[in-house]
Amino acid sequence: MTATARPPAPPDVPPAGQALNRVTLAGLAGTVVEFYDFALFATAAALVLGPVYFPAADRETAVLASLATLATGFLARPLGALLFGHIGDRAGRRAVLLGTVLTTGGATFAMGLLPGHDRLGVTATVLLVVLRLIQGIGIGGEWTAAVVLASEHAPPNRRGLWTSLPQTGPAIGFLLATGALLGCSAALGPEEFRDWGWRLPFLGAGVLTVVAFLLRSAAVESPVFTALHAERRLSRGPVRQVLRDHIGRVLLVTGAVTCVYAVHYTATTWSLAYADRALGLEPADTLLAVTVAMAVMAVATPFAASLGDRYGRRRQSLRGCLAMAVGVPLYLGLLQTRSPAAFAVASTGLLLAVVVVLGVQGAFVPSLFPAEVRTTGTAVSYNLGAVLGGGLTPLVNAWLAVRSGSGLPWAVAVYLVLLCAVGALCLLRLPAAQRLGPPPGAAGPSGERRHRAR
Repeated sequence: MTATARPPAPPDVPPAGQALNRVTLAGLAGTVVEFYDFALFATAAALVLGPVYFPAADRETAVLASLATLATGFLARPLGALLFGHIGDRAGRRAVLLGTVLTTGGATFAMGLLPGHDRLGVTATVLLVVLRLIQGIGIGGEWTAAVVLASEHAPPNRRGLWTSLPQTGPAIGFLLATGALLGCSAALGPEEFRDWGWRLPFLGAGVLTVVAFLLRSAAVESPVFTALHAERRLSRGPVRQVLRDHIGRVLLVTGAVTCVYAVHYTATTWSLAYADRALGLEPADTLLAVTVAMAVMAVATPFAASLGDRYGRRRQSLRGCLAMAVGVPLYLGLLQTRSPAAFAVASTGLLLAVVVVLGVQGAFVPSLFPAEVRTTGTAVSYNLGAVLGGGLTPLVNAWLAVRSGSGLPWAVAVYLVLLCAVGALCLLRLPAAQRLGPPPGAAGPSGERRHRAR
């Protein structure tokens, strides 16, 4: 009997390794740009946006108002998760990659052009909030599409490592954002920087967006989604299906993600405003410290992901929760020394604890949801955690620090440790192994049916 030769792949479909490289590069480029945009606003909100768009308030109130505007972007993330999650499960993961980078990048570029309150009055404040909402909608689907596409292309035994490369995007994006603001602050005088210099990094987002879009245009669709589409196994209503069949898992993932975002934004956003107002440190020094910490975080992320591939992602996440809970009081204690060097050491140490969990989330969270609703389930649960942890924490910390009085903000430490405890409890209720491939009977990447993600 003559064996039937396998038909060759269509000419526009690259080999598996090349496809994975394209997907990973596209995911990394996009997450760098998206989190550059997001972190740029977060840092500017803590340092300069208050007087520009809320000049009628006193300095303390203006900073709180700008941080509240930061929170509105987080509140828009679940809306983006629903929108782009639906697109990802109905039209494909690749379509989300293209849509999110244009949405967020365009909003950030527009912020750089937006006149201040002195020219447009309250209209400027309203438009800033609107642009922040648009930015939040875009980022609501960004991380999800990047890690889902990478995880569905990656070989089973290296899934954590490959998904960690888009995972380094947030750290690199934050590094570029704080570096850009730091460079402008150093090159310009304090007055010029606060008047107009802060706008330059926002305008630079336009160039980064174009580059990321071109790279993402070369990305290849997920083989898992392709199999679902070929067998007509796509969910008719992915949002409805997730809320009906997987709401418990959504809430558990939300709890596990909340503490990671809370600790991360404590170290990268709230700390900048706190160091400026309560500790009297120079913004340039604290920006430099956080920039160094984020550089270390970016390098450490793939190593953390590789450990997750080897020893198990849920187990490593539990260890990360413990590391964050222990690290938070030490971090806050070091800040009280009012030393820029201690600030840098404290920030680096706490963000390394965050990386222990963050490094494996790109592989772990998508594995918890079935292929036909994977983008929606991942996006909704992850972004709800981002809202509760990242969106609210800078405001909650600012309020708790005032209530703690002078000295160590003990109330902030208690709040963050409790969130880490809740995250650990949620992880204990989540399964450690789930199928990542297409539904039974569908063709998928080699080894998918045998592999179980740990």
